[in-house]
Amino acid sequence: MRRFRILAAAFAASAVLALSAAPTAADDEVPPSRDANADTFSPDEIVKAGSDFFGVTTEVMAKAVQRVTQDLGLPDGYIKGDEGSGAFIVGLRYGSGWLIRKGVEPKKVYWKGPSIGFDFGGNGSKVFTLVYNLKEEHRLYQRFPGVEGSIYFIAGIGVNYLRSGGVTLAPMRTGVGLRAGVNAHYQVYSDRRDWFPL
Repeated sequence: MRRFRILAAAFAASAVLALSAAPTAADDEVPPSRDANADTFSPDEIVKAGSDFFGVTTEVMAKAVQRVTQDLGLPDGYIKGDEGSGAFIVGLRYGSGWLIRKGVEPKKVYWKGPSIGFDFGGNGSKVFTLVYNLKEEHRLYQRFPGVEGSIYFIAGIGVNYLRSGGVTLAPMRTGVGLRAGVNAHYQVYSDRRDWFPL
């Protein structure tokens, strides 16, 4: 009986060793290496895209990008487009542009929204918006509340941040017009044009 137990123990030990040495499907599969920054844009890529879009020097654009990337890191997308807005206490804004992401076809997007505050005048702007933590396109299609203080004298540039549902937007605007004030507002993004302001 004792001999049987010793043989059984030896058999069990050899079976365990054989199983541990046998290759498995998981061992044969090498996990794909993935660069953590594969889906994000570098500061140089953003500066080049923004300076080309705005028609400004790379030095001017680099200062704005440096400030935003220090605050928020590297974006995983950007929107380049145009908008028009005007306000007399109550204001409206409408815009459209292209959502650019790595490895994905550009997508036409639209935005709109009301504002209220000590805000007067109007402006037409080019808008270059850095997009953070988007991951999937549908996450853009929501309402982003914000507070904005802007002064446009013939030409100007400004940056503000909008956050909602884990997504952060950093619109950079440069444009023509005469506008001064501070307002509370929100912007709604969608994949189709809608003129209803709310």
